[in-house]
Amino acid sequence: MNRRRRKKLQRRLVEAAGRDAPAELARLLRAGADPGLPDAGGTTALYRAAVQDAAVNVRLLLAAGADPGRESGTGEEGLPLCAAACWGHDESVRALLAGGADPALREDRGAGRTAAEWAVAGGHHGTAALLGVRRP
Repeated sequence: MNRRRRKKLQRRLVEAAGRDAPAELARLLRAGADPGLPDAGGTTALYRAAVQDAAVNVRLLLAAGADPGRESGTGEEGLPLCAAACWGHDESVRALLAGGADPALREDRGAGRTAAEWAVAGGHHGTAALLGVRRP
């Protein structure tokens, strides 16, 4: 596949990942889009699906080989699990944990928050509990 086509597929994959469009996402994966590569802006499809709480898409991308431990973006984004936890997206958090996401990972190459810290900071106590935080 040529570079231009791959770039276009990656852009479309990331866009579809954030919408309720699992059939389109599956079609793009079959067409050769790589579930682990970011688009030209650095955003990964798994991050986009997690931040938009598109849990079906999260599961689809994980099954296709997306790495739940890969950071997305260039500083404004981060780990998919942190994105889901930050917004209290419990279904996506469950899917990411089932797909191997490590709740102990810190964003910003180890210098940032964990998913549990994001959940607590956002007041998402149910999400924090999914990540192993016990309320006092």
